[in-house]
Amino acid sequence: MDIVIELADHSVANVEVQKLGYMFPGQRSACYSADLLLRQYKRVKSEKGKAFSYRDIKKVYTIIFYEHSPKEFRCCPECYVHRAAQRTNTGIRIDLLQEYAFIPLDIFHSILQNKGIRNKLEAWLTFLSADSPELIGQLIQEYPQFKKYYEEIYTLCTNVEKVMGMFSKELQQLDKNTVQYMIDEMQDELDAKLKELQESEERLEEQKGKLEEQRGKIEEQQDLIAKQNAQLLEKDADLQASQEEIRRLKALLCGMEENRKK
Repeated sequence: MDIVIELADHSVANVEVQKLGYMFPGQRSACYSADLLLRQYKRVKSEKGKAFSYRDIKKVYTIIFYEHSPKEFRCCPECYVHRAAQRTNTGIRIDLLQEYAFIPLDIFHSILQNKGIRNKLEAWLTFLSADSPELIGQLIQEYPQFKKYYEEIYTLCTNVEKVMGMFSKELQQLDKNTVQYMIDEMQDELDAKLKELQESEERLEEQKGKLEEQRGKIEEQQDLIAKQNAQLLEKDADLQASQEEIRRLKALLCGMEENRKK
């Protein structure tokens, strides 16, 4: 959902809510901001005619709420508002008009669950994102002014066409292409994992074949060892028989020698 609003100082803000954060949040936001700035330029120049001056162009804010934030924001689990603006490296003041605020609501709700509503900013974010009756009750109890805001939102939702702003067809197509890109990338990841799984299965089958081959070799070696043990036992029996024969002959020889001496 996108809502384009004009602030009290005539600057323009695009407030966008994304249920699932798109990929390329920086590039996408820059394109939206540029489109909004260009549309303001065309409108103001058309209204002012020859009296037009670049001084008439006001700031453009791009404010994006993420229900499920992109991975870029996961590295800062303690931060739920990320502001960005263009600055010069020397510090000289040049008003480049475009500013951004990225608000990952899933991270905010994790902090809210642990620490509660601590200030008015968090009260506003709770108002904009919470649907839990307990949280809404807590919010109204701590900040009673939000009760009338809920009533206004209910009235607003009955005639939402008046406040909805649509961006150019090019950016709509860009969003469509981005979604398709995300789908294609997920499909590529699935294909890569499937290929990796198939390769793992092939390696497993190869290792299984090698194990079977090694098992066969081990069985052959066991048979050979059994045969060698049998041969050793047979030789040991022959050796013992030979030793018995030698002892018998020695005894016989000793008896003959004694008879000769007599």
